[in-house]
Amino acid sequence: MINERQTELLKRIIEDYIKTARPVSSKSLCEIMNCSSATIRNEMATLEEIGFLEKTHTSSGRIPSEKGYRYYVDYIMKPREMNGEDMLKLQTIFQNQTLALNDAIVKSMEIISELTNYTSIVLGSSSKENRITKVEVIPLNEFQFIAIVVTDKGHVEHRNMNMPDTVSVDEVKQTVELINKLIIGTPIDEVSSKLEFEVKPVIARYVKQHEVLYNAFYTAFSDFTKEANVKVTGAKHILMQPEFDNTKKIREIMNKFEDQNMINHIKEEDNGINIYIGSENEFDDDVTVIKTKYSLGGEEGTIALIGPKRMEYDRVIALLDYIKQNIGL
Repeated sequence: MINERQTELLKRIIEDYIKTARPVSSKSLCEIMNCSSATIRNEMATLEEIGFLEKTHTSSGRIPSEKGYRYYVDYIMKPREMNGEDMLKLQTIFQNQTLALNDAIVKSMEIISELTNYTSIVLGSSSKENRITKVEVIPLNEFQFIAIVVTDKGHVEHRNMNMPDTVSVDEVKQTVELINKLIIGTPIDEVSSKLEFEVKPVIARYVKQHEVLYNAFYTAFSDFTKEANVKVTGAKHILMQPEFDNTKKIREIMNKFEDQNMINHIKEEDNGINIYIGSENEFDDDVTVIKTKYSLGGEEGTIALIGPKRMEYDRVIALLDYIKQNIGL
């Protein structure tokens, strides 16, 4: 355990570094701490010896270590009150009665990504927990249609479909009727298999242009399975963080954002708002992942923010807590 002055010093250094991304020198802390430069240097050396601070190669100042951030989060940081502007932006989303729950969560996380300059992730219920309740096709013109898929969890997804002039509107409608009869109640992640082995042979018997129609619907369902439950927003914000000015590191992190398996590992099992700093998370040692589970009406998911270890922890926790408290209100 560190003493009161060391605690205050660690707090000052971490909060200064979070704002500036520049190593903190003893000289800059003398007046604030009301101590001599020598005293501050000695205390900084003690904090470095404990493992809470690190010295950089390019400056005489110190930066927080992973261990230092963890101590700060667990024992020093106080929850921050949300400011009125942040709250108003999120209230607008949750008070919009026309938005489905999934859309409200995604929109609110998009706003948080913009407010914080961190990357937001929404992981909805897994595909196997969503069963098809309805498939509908709406013609836009002679060759373009919108396919709409509705699940028992209230999830609605749509895809644009282009048809050649050899396919008639009646054939499209007939195909939709056959699909509805054969796949209602099927878990979404089993639909592609069922289309291939059960639906396709039936369509072939009744619909002349069955191959074209089958391929269009197969693609739409495959896209739905892959994309409906994961939403990554603001991946570009990593580029704005001074820690990630290394081209190789940027490419590495951006590739992880595109890796479905890597993103799925972000799923949270615990009900609290949990902070995983550096090596504590499975995503990347150079970032912090703050995430929490939400649950409403039998549907569960995870919302998360990913940013540098130099994160505004108190602000992010307040924002995520606000979303948790307002889901479904």
